Amino acid sequence: MKKILVINGPNINLLGSREKDVYGATTYADLCERLSTEAQKLDMKLEIYQSNHEGELVDKIQSARGTQDLIVINPGAYTHTSIAIRDALIAVKVPFIEVHISNVFAREEFRRHSYISDVAAGVMAGFGVEGYFIAVRAAAGVLSRTQGGN
Repeated sequence: MKKILVINGPNINLLGSREKDVYGATTYADLCERLSTEAQKLDMKLEIYQSNHEGELVDKIQSARGTQDLIVINPGAYTHTSIAIRDALIAVKVPFIEVHISNVFAREEFRRHSYISDVAAGVMAGFGVEGYFIAVRAAAGVLSRTQGGN
């Protein structure tokens, strides 16, 4: 059974109540419940984590080393500012997929740069919360490529 760690950064816990025109009406609790159900269907073990604190996100990424097969990460605003998160993702050598609920490329200029996209196995942006489900479904293919078909 493949182990997938889903990491969410700042303000993702406010889904369903913040900027619904940008992030939709799905609550964070609903997203987590639906993702867990989807992972079970795919015979994957899913751990979901959220923090508003950069250092805690780095600690969680580091905890994935040797314990998780893949990370799905939405770093929130840290996407555009955190070299520490980038360095942690590179250091743990766990493949990861970057997810953004909104289309960051159609928003403010500062949101169009990601410190992690160039080292990600893939990027989902602009599909709403469905991007998480696409990423979880894509995990098997990513793992096949990065682990030599295992």
